[in-house]
Amino acid sequence: MTTFNISRWLLVVLAIVGLAFAVPVVSAHGNGTAAGDAPPYDGTATEWTAWMESHMNDHMGPGAVEWMESHMGMTVEEMGQDMAENGRMTGHGGMNGYSGMGGGGHC
Repeated sequence: MTTFNISRWLLVVLAIVGLAFAVPVVSAHGNGTAAGDAPPYDGTATEWTAWMESHMNDHMGPGAVEWMESHMGMTVEEMGQDMAENGRMTGHGGMNGYSGMGGGGHC
């Protein structure tokens, strides 16, 4: 009976220590949303173009727009127009199945 009580208390202590560790780790990520980085789903071609340029530069670094244009065979403006009209990139091969960036497709 004593063994059962000790193991139960040990489990309770481990659970409390686990929670004490997990709460600060989770809250360290902040409570801000990523909505400011969300694409303009129902946006115009101009909004899509601005978002893509900003997104590529922020996440892929300087020169990302030029790299993407050279690999896609179309300009960012054309990509923005395509996104505004179709909701996805379809022209010039599009990004349907595109895996030119390290095999992972688009970001």
